Amino acid sequence: MKKTLLYYHYITAMLLVLGALCTSCHSNEKNYREAYEKAMERRQTGIGAETYAKIEAERQRYTHVINGDSVRMLYVNANVAIDSTATAKPFNVVVATFTQRINAKSYSDRLREECGLDGSYVLYGGPDKQYFVVVQGFDNKDEAAAMLRDLDKKVCFKILEPLPWILRKI
Repeated sequence: MKKTLLYYHYITAMLLVLGALCTSCHSNEKNYREAYEKAMERRQTGIGAETYAKIEAERQRYTHVINGDSVRMLYVNANVAIDSTATAKPFNVVVATFTQRINAKSYSDRLREECGLDGSYVLYGGPDKQYFVVVQGFDNKDEAAAMLRDLDKKVCFKILEPLPWILRKI
């Protein structure tokens, strides 16, 4: 009887330890969230989240005054990505930004086919390595600003950028 009771306590203790191990080892949303936040901190190249947000906000709101209009113009190192016959001009009116090449190409093709904008092409570059869909490129900023002003009349479907802008190719 003592032996049976001892085995019973031994088995019960083992089951409790095994149960505790099984319930403490599973992943949960909290673990995934912590890992994601750590990865995002490392991605920001060692600067604080607040500083990174300020840098991005400043980069996004960079404006120039052209012919009395405030125009958002970003200086980006970019090259023609898809259409090898196109040559990038210094001032480019950007209407969409994508991280995947196929999305940028299809949007540019729609601009050509549906709206008749044969000057459309795709640039690749920038600090985030993105594809920029350009409606048309220009040699001077005055022509680019005029195109930006009349963009609603030229593009026949919804523009993806909240504020289309001019990409100054460097």
